[in-house]
Amino acid sequence: MASVSTTGVPDGNDLDGFRSAQRLAYRCAETIGAELRPGMTERAVAARMREFLQDEGADDCFHEPFAWFGDRTAFRGFAGIRHLRGFNPAFYPGGRVLEENMPYILDCAPTVGGYTADIGYCGVIGENRVLDRLMDDLHEYRTLILDRVRARDSLAAISRAVDRLCSRHGYEPRHKAYPFEVLAHRVERLAEDGRARHPSLARFGLRNLAGLARGGLRGRREGWSPLWNSSATSDHPPTPGLWAVEPHLGFRGTGAKFEELLVVTDDDAWWLDDDVPHVRRWIARGLWSPPATTQRAAA
Repeated sequence: MASVSTTGVPDGNDLDGFRSAQRLAYRCAETIGAELRPGMTERAVAARMREFLQDEGADDCFHEPFAWFGDRTAFRGFAGIRHLRGFNPAFYPGGRVLEENMPYILDCAPTVGGYTADIGYCGVIGENRVLDRLMDDLHEYRTLILDRVRARDSLAAISRAVDRLCSRHGYEPRHKAYPFEVLAHRVERLAEDGRARHPSLARFGLRNLAGLARGGLRGRREGWSPLWNSSATSDHPPTPGLWAVEPHLGFRGTGAKFEELLVVTDDDAWWLDDDVPHVRRWIARGLWSPPATTQRAAA
């Protein structure tokens, strides 16, 4: 791949930086997931994730870590942007206590040296057959999204295709409960300023929010949106750059999702890294076979 394109596709070195940030995020989720025990609260787990990321070199974030337990994994009662208001809205980690056989989702979005990742990780202490089914079926969504982006379908059409697949499976598309009902959002390289810590607002990193806002202004002029959903604003071909994609499924009070970075160019697309927990799980369960080349090499 060539160096930075005029459309915003990172070069090989930058892709390595984003991949490193994503691997840190997943390492955080897997490490803290292995520490979970019944009786822990969402708030305590999110704080432990934040501590881990800071210890490992994260200096900023798109958002601070989230932890959701039980039916909160299906975003029961969540209503998009309204839950970002107030001192302790329902969207944020709270006092819900983890129990045996209760599903959980851990979500973090660290920035390291200007490179941001945003990931989601599911699990359970014990057994949960509904969660197993949801996590198994998620492989179809990963394949569908990549295939449709490569086919140059509009982002809105792809989002609606994800919703139709949810309907066929009998699931609720719970990404509709995220602010602006996003299936994905853009991720941009941030300029380094030498600071060890950066400010946040309502637990979202100001630098990343500013980058998203700049993308929104540029997109408005050029006819695209940095927020990928089913609305008319996303009714345009896939915009080159990096996208944090998060299909979120809900069924009878249990939710599951993955979230990872998708690289989009003018004429192709690929997942930034196939060595991620949900893909390893699908391989182990015989649900997915890795392609001959799992990562693109930068030219």
